[in-house]
Amino acid sequence: MLRLVLREMRVWQWTKNLLVLAGVVFALEIDDPSQVLRALAATGLFCLLSSATYVFNDLRDLENDRVHPRKRLRPIASGALSVGFGWTLAGLLAAGGVGLGFGLTTGFGMVAVAYLLLNLAYSLYLKRIVLLDVLIVALGFVLRAVAGVEALAPRPELSPWLLVCTMFLALFIVVGKRRHERTALSEDAAGRHRATLVEYSPQLLDQLVPVVTGSTILAYALYAITPSAPGHLADERMVYTIPFVIYGVFRYLYLVYEKGEGGAPSELLLADRPLMINIALWGAAILAILYLR
Repeated sequence: MLRLVLREMRVWQWTKNLLVLAGVVFALEIDDPSQVLRALAATGLFCLLSSATYVFNDLRDLENDRVHPRKRLRPIASGALSVGFGWTLAGLLAAGGVGLGFGLTTGFGMVAVAYLLLNLAYSLYLKRIVLLDVLIVALGFVLRAVAGVEALAPRPELSPWLLVCTMFLALFIVVGKRRHERTALSEDAAGRHRATLVEYSPQLLDQLVPVVTGSTILAYALYAITPSAPGHLADERMVYTIPFVIYGVFRYLYLVYEKGEGGAPSELLLADRPLMINIALWGAAILAILYLR
């Protein structure tokens, strides 16, 4: 039973919530134990919140998931967990995340509520609006980054660069996922699986991919070479981290186009060794530049 619950909560997708830790890192407060504990608590609470949205989405998309080659194996879609249990689980996770979130800071609690409302609107209606659906998913990642800052006390300055880079990176990953879904499913199955998926022709997606790819790299490059910008606490050495970002983006494109992957970005980040090594080296470079002055 516990294994089924953990599968339904999609704990392997909690890697997305590591983005919450960006706030304490880029605020140069990783050497403050109290702030680190707040950041870790915020990350854990966002794991509860994100799992609540996963369960809710599975309940809403029950019939559509049953025609998907992979999603039909999820505990609720397969019938291993009952629908009633799913509603109870989603409610407990959402209530726990929000309640404990307000106990952390008021700002974090408000971001938690905004995240749940955004995902609720997405599940009920917005996911049926082509193009807006990918923007909403990307905005969920931006809220994670904001939550990581709001969880700190005192609250540091919120860098606009953090929001811009997060938005474009999220769009890059989401568009790649849409392309995988569109090419992996037949025309009929694509429409049953996701209402807007038939609107994303391979030609349209192949136009969107270069746009978000270039924007992602350019946004990070501008951040790295503009140390005088508001909220930028590093120095000119940040330029040396740009190659890691370029390789990571190119590697992800390679996996999507040449290996037919990208349908489960969280699993891909944990499964592809070159990508994992690149992310680890990028993180080490960031920490060295920010904290070894």
